[in-house]
Parts: sequence; structure tokens; C-alpha cells
Amino acid sequence: MNMGYSCANLNDLPEEILLSIFKKLSNVVLLYSLIRISARLNKIAHDSIFTKRLALMTLTPNGCVYPLADPILDRFCSYILPEIHKNIEWLELESSSMERILLATNYLNLSKLGIYKIEAERAIHLFSDETLFKCTLKKQISALVIDTYGQERTIEKAHKLLFTHILTTFTNLQYLSFGPSSYSYQQLSFNISSTSVFSSTLLELHVCLKHFNDCLYLLDGRLNQLQTFHVKVQFITISRLAINNKHKLPNLRSFSLYCDISTDLYDELIVPLLNRMLNLEKLDLCLIVWVRKTLIDGNVLKTSVINYMPRLKRFTFNISSSGYSDDHSNLPSNVDIQKTFKDFKDNQIISCVDYYSRTKTSRCRIYSYPYKLKYYNEITNNFTGGLFERVVEVSLVDDHPFEHKFFLQIAQSFPLLRELTVINQERQTDKQFRKSKNETKDCLIIEYPNLIHLDLSGAHIDYHEQFLVDTKTCLPNNLHLSMNYRSAKKVTRNFRRNTTRSNCAKPSYVFLFRESIFPEHLKDYFPNAKIM
Repeated sequence: MNMGYSCANLNDLPEEILLSIFKKLSNVVLLYSLIRISARLNKIAHDSIFTKRLALMTLTPNGCVYPLADPILDRFCSYILPEIHKNIEWLELESSSMERILLATNYLNLSKLGIYKIEAERAIHLFSDETLFKCTLKKQISALVIDTYGQERTIEKAHKLLFTHILTTFTNLQYLSFGPSSYSYQQLSFNISSTSVFSSTLLELHVCLKHFNDCLYLLDGRLNQLQTFHVKVQFITISRLAINNKHKLPNLRSFSLYCDISTDLYDELIVPLLNRMLNLEKLDLCLIVWVRKTLIDGNVLKTSVINYMPRLKRFTFNISSSGYSDDHSNLPSNVDIQKTFKDFKDNQIISCVDYYSRTKTSRCRIYSYPYKLKYYNEITNNFTGGLFERVVEVSLVDDHPFEHKFFLQIAQSFPLLRELTVINQERQTDKQFRKSKNETKDCLIIEYPNLIHLDLSGAHIDYHEQFLVDTKTCLPNNLHLSMNYRSAKKVTRNFRRNTTRSNCAKPSYVFLFRESIFPEHLKDYFPNAKIM
């Protein structure tokens, strides 16, 4: 934006219109463009609307964090930050430029700080630096977000030290989000015998933990003022280390528990913890549970959880429960499951009951709608549809065939889909796509405009055809495509078929499984792809 050229035009506009325009820009872009351009624009740019919170970093759509370009960073550190330092209450920084930014001026009213892409060891060093973090600043910070990275082998001990160091350094800390990007190597795990983790000021904690026992450890009274606790746990398993899971938690008002790995300890570990939260007002559960008897439905949630929380106002969940079932005729229907939620008046509850004959297992999936997760795994033909605007990763798994209209429903339900995996060894039975050309003309061609990864390596040959034939599917460019080599060879008629040629010209990477030696003309059939 050439502000020198447009300054006169902007000065002619009423302040209400200017504010409306400026609010659509990022605060960093606005300040970089307007500070010291003209007296009037300078005054507007100094407004707390634009200076209270600054993200002095570049965040890409896929979540990568980079420093600001040098000319922009130079300008901010030289005079923009010193001019507006009294207004700044919240800074979001990335590690390589944070020292320069923190030393640029005195932040008299800074109370919230976010630090991204920083190694745990370096964070400990910086927090101990009295030049960067003076005693007054340590007392000022009431909210801290820290996103660390590093090697999994070495980071666990450093993370525990950093977590402890944060609680002892920032003496008035009330909000802490530790490792918010939830990478596996950012999970905390404590030595249960340690007593160094303690805070009498912390009110809200967001953290990723390795073991369920680590969750119990943090709730044993060492964070005695905690009111909101959001935790993602990797493993919910029995531990040899005994931690009290009986003392009540009267201060806790909001609790969120997420775990992506199946546990068979719902009754033994999860329910006793939840029953300690007698004053809870908000509860959010995302669990995969293996049950020995009853699949989890509304009745189970009421008797095991809700009846112990008289002040509960909002309960959201996404729970998948599975178990062995020799006779699927005794399974509850989806209608039966829905009836168990008749008293859940504040939520729209979606349910789906599946039976897998090969493994003789049943599964009941129940979740609050709208759906909040970025992934939706193991979708079957019983999928009820709907719009899932946050979901970017989907897997399709079933003992029964997926037909063309099912894939059309998937494309419509997940408009932002980026990763799709198909696992199904059953032949498609819908014959309308194997008949005359006149009949196929009426079939809608399915598009996945945002798809980046497509994995067909665990799918029957019919699904290779479903995605490669251009009268059925139109694949996007730059796709990463995984296939079974023999299935791909047969569908493309030894990589010479015209109706699959256009889709095969679009991938940038092709992974072919169960074969290591490929014909020479394969490269011509996938002209834009690196074949592996």
C-alpha cells in the first residue's frame, strides 16, 4: 500500500469511514503504514483499538510461524514501539526476533505475552535474563502462551523444567497455555515424586500431557485456585504410581479432556475424576473408549457424569465407544440412542451406530453439533451428513462398499477437506457407472478443491477407479497420491487409458505400494509427479 500517494485521499475521508477501513487491516500493517505519515492519521493509528494487541510475526495458513521482514521489524523497533509502548497490553512474538522487540522499549502495561516457535531450553534462559524480563515485567504478566518445539528425545525433561520455571518466574500468572499446537513432542510428563510445581494464582491452564496420571498430579491441590482446566492427554492407562483421585475440586468451573487413543478405563479413571468436580459449569469431552458392557449413550452420561454435577450448564462431547458383540441384532438402533438424549435440551446431538461383522465389534459415536474437531475418522456408510466446515482430515472405513453418491456426500459435507484416506476392500455394487456412456452423463463429477493428500493404498481397485476416472472425479493439482501399484496399473490399463490420464497428470507426488520396479512410460503418465 503506497501511503504517501494515498495520504491526501485518506485525509479527506470522515473518521468513521477511516476507522471502518482500518479495522479490516491487521494492526501491524496499519501501524507500519500510518505512523508518521500525517498528524491526523498518526493520531488515529495511536488509538488503543490498533495498539493494544500486536502480533509481531508472520503466521501462514498452515500454522507456520516466521519473523517479520527486516524492514518492517526495523521500523517497529526504531520508533513505532517506543511511540505506542504505553498502549501495548498484549504481544505475540516468535523466538528469533523476541529479544530485539522486548528490548526496544519499556512496556509499562504489558500483561499478556505469547511466544511461538521457541526451544524449551532457550525459553528458560530468556526468562532468567534480567535485561529482558525485569522484576516489574515478571509481575506484570498475567497471561502467557508458549509454543515450544524440539527433539522428542531431549525435550521432555526441558519441558518439565520450563513449566516449573514459568510458575515460579511469573508470580502473578493467572492464565497459561503451554504447547498449544499439541505436537506429540510437546507433551508434558512429571516425576510424580516432585513437589516443585505449585501456583496459588493460576486460574486457567491449557496443556498437553503424556499420561492421565499427569492430569491427576496437577489436580492434587498444587494449583489450588484453578478454575478452568483444558487438557489433552496422550495415554489414559493404569499407572504404578498412586495419586489421589478422590478429593473434591470445588473451585473448578470448566474442564475439557481430549484423548485420541482408545482407553478401556472410562469407569476406573475418567468417571472418578469427573465426579470430583461438584461445582463444574462447563464440560467438554473428546474420548475413544473400549467398553466391556454398554456402549456410551445419553443414559450412561447421565448416570456416570451429569448426576454428579448439579451446576453443569453446558456439556459438549465427542465420544466413540466400541466393544465386542457376537449378535448385532441386540444392538441399539440409532433411534434408540437418540431417545437417550431427550433430556439434553441445549445441544443438538448426532449419533451413529456401526457393526463390523469381520471383527464382531460394534461402535456408537455420539457428538455435539456443530462439530468442533479438525478431523473426522472412520466414517462409514451410516454417516448422517451435515456440514463440517472445520474438518480438514477424514478417513473412510467400512465392511460395506462405498458408492459414488457416498463420495459426493463426503465432498459436500467437508468443503475444506485436505486429507482423505479410504480403507475398504469391498467391490462397489452400484452398476450405473459401468453401463453405457449415456447413463454416465447424468452422474455428477465429484470435486475436492482443497484436497492435498489422498490415500487409496488400503482400498479395493474400484476406489482407485472412482478417483482416477475423470467422469467420476476431478482431482485438484499438486496432490500427494498414494495407491496400490497393481490396482493403479489395472485401472489405467498399464498407464495408457485416456479417461484416467487427466487426473494422473495432476499429482505432484505419487506413492505406489507393493512394487519397486516401474515401467519407463510411467513417468509420462504422471508428468508432474515425483514417483516413489
